[in-house]
Amino acid sequence: MTAIAADRNPLQRAGSALADLFTSPKSGPVLVTAVLFVVMYVIGGLRYRGFFSGQVVLNLFIDNAYLIVLAVGMTFVILTGGIDLSVGAVVALSTMIAASLLQAGWSAVVVIPLILVVTSLLGLAVGLMIHVFGVQPFIASLAAMFLARGLCYIISNTSITIDDGLFVAMATTRIPLGPGLSITPSVIIAVLVVVVAVWVLQYTRFGRTTYAIGGGEQSGMLMGLPVARTKVLVYVVSGFCSGLAGVLFAFYTLSGYSLTAIGTELDAIASVVIGGTLLTGGYGFVLGSVLGVLVLGLIQTIITFEGTLSSWWTKIFIGVLLLVFIILQKVLTSRRT
Repeated sequence: MTAIAADRNPLQRAGSALADLFTSPKSGPVLVTAVLFVVMYVIGGLRYRGFFSGQVVLNLFIDNAYLIVLAVGMTFVILTGGIDLSVGAVVALSTMIAASLLQAGWSAVVVIPLILVVTSLLGLAVGLMIHVFGVQPFIASLAAMFLARGLCYIISNTSITIDDGLFVAMATTRIPLGPGLSITPSVIIAVLVVVVAVWVLQYTRFGRTTYAIGGGEQSGMLMGLPVARTKVLVYVVSGFCSGLAGVLFAFYTLSGYSLTAIGTELDAIASVVIGGTLLTGGYGFVLGSVLGVLVLGLIQTIITFEGTLSSWWTKIFIGVLLLVFIILQKVLTSRRT
């Protein structure tokens, strides 16, 4: 009987954890996002011919691979109760560095790691400003945003075309998944980033400390967790993801431009919030952020299929959704307390 009980305990714990996920008040926004995505997709399928095609869903990943990676980095930051306004400018800087160095004859094998190092160091600088000098995340990341955007204009005021063989191959290669279905290598990279991020947050000390900081920094320090190091490292993660997102965006557009990704930081924040991560930190899921990106992508797809609506309606719908989900978070967390 003891052996049987021991065998049942893991299943019982797993069932309890699953039940907590779906019954926790904080899980409400994630479930609402999932339902919203399904409802929007069904409405689109009923209204527009060809909308139910599997390639339409895959195109959401193809068109938003860079934003998925960006949202992953933003999730780490927001989980600690912070914010990173520099990510859009860092994406632009990454495309400019790539385009200018490739045009100068550098190898893509050297350029891509260099971009990731530079953007990670920029994230490190933001993290150190926040931890060492006590600068508010909003101000520190705002300064980094102006710095990155200014560096873009120093490199060039005009668009730089990328004709490097590796970048062109990444832009044009299609990986078949079935009849009429395909994805790009960028989607594979984005999925790998999501998998690694889920593993880090759920199964490593760094991930547990990230959640603990958002739940209560002082409590984390009393538990002996490496709070200071983690607060800095989450911005390094965000910088790395921003650099990688910039590389993926360069694959997508085959160009570098100073005005690239203006406002993309707000799309990343919106995706994370719509995906169920609390702005106050301490609770959220990377997969929820991915779902938030897909919802934003689906809105753009519906507007494209409609054909008669201005693209600015995308921003209007995103603004409305963001407001609704912030209010929903406040309601659910206040009920919990």
